[in-house]
Amino acid sequence: MTVNIYQNQSMSDSPYGLKLQQTITASGSVTVPPNIDRVYAIVIGGGGSGSSKATGGGGGGGAGGYSAGWTFVSNTVTVGTGGTSVAASAGNDATGNPGGQSVYGMVIAGGGSGAPTSGSGGAAAGVATVLTTAQTTSTISYTGAPAVAGVAGATGGTGYAAGGQTAGTTTGNAGGVGVCSAGGSGTTTSTGTVTAAAGGRGLITGGGGAAGTAGIGTGGAGGTGDFYAGGTGTSGTGTTFGGGGGGAGISSAGSAASANNGGNGGLGGGGGGGASTGGTSGAGGRGEVRLYY
Repeated sequence: MTVNIYQNQSMSDSPYGLKLQQTITASGSVTVPPNIDRVYAIVIGGGGSGSSKATGGGGGGGAGGYSAGWTFVSNTVTVGTGGTSVAASAGNDATGNPGGQSVYGMVIAGGGSGAPTSGSGGAAAGVATVLTTAQTTSTISYTGAPAVAGVAGATGGTGYAAGGQTAGTTTGNAGGVGVCSAGGSGTTTSTGTVTAAAGGRGLITGGGGAAGTAGIGTGGAGGTGDFYAGGTGTSGTGTTFGGGGGGAGISSAGSAASANNGGNGGLGGGGGGGASTGGTSGAGGRGEVRLYY
């Protein structure tokens, strides 16, 4: 016997079947038909922004969280904003800003971490532990899968969410890989040939690190997602190059860097790092909530 779920009236919690009915992009009120008791929600947190360094290159921001599950209907929703971009000034480094968490009913997705001033990459939302002071902790994102923190100076472990890596001298360290991935790290050397690192690959990804140098600088690309690409970094001689690309989001690509400025993250993706001498980091992508009933 076959059953058409879109006409099965015995399914009182989803009388129209499991269809995408609402895509919510801003916090506020929600109206669900009165005969619906429960909905299936996919919730995506905002991505963190990259950092900007006065000397050297900033790290990329971490990806926002991803959570999904059944929940009772709520008449309000919180959609996390992406972390805002920052710029170093008067010799002072600027720390990236975290993304905001998204909440609908009982389904919560945390925001990604902003990249620290050390030039390390920001952690993805859901990383609950850190292994070095350079790595940052973000708010939790629940899926039942364990988070995996990155390892200092190396590629992070594979898991639900990944930690950021410490900055390199002339070569950055790639962001950790996970469902939600970390930003790539920048570089500490300000002369010669330097190359920053890409954000980690995953469903939602972190931004690339920046390479701040008076020599040849190449910014890292934003992490590549399952469906969309990260933005490219810039490369050239002098301090007007080396910005990191933005990380891919769940439904949009990351933006490319421009000169020594980082690219913005796609939806939920982390922003790229800003290179030295006035470079501005990329902003994190906003979150989103999708309701199925």
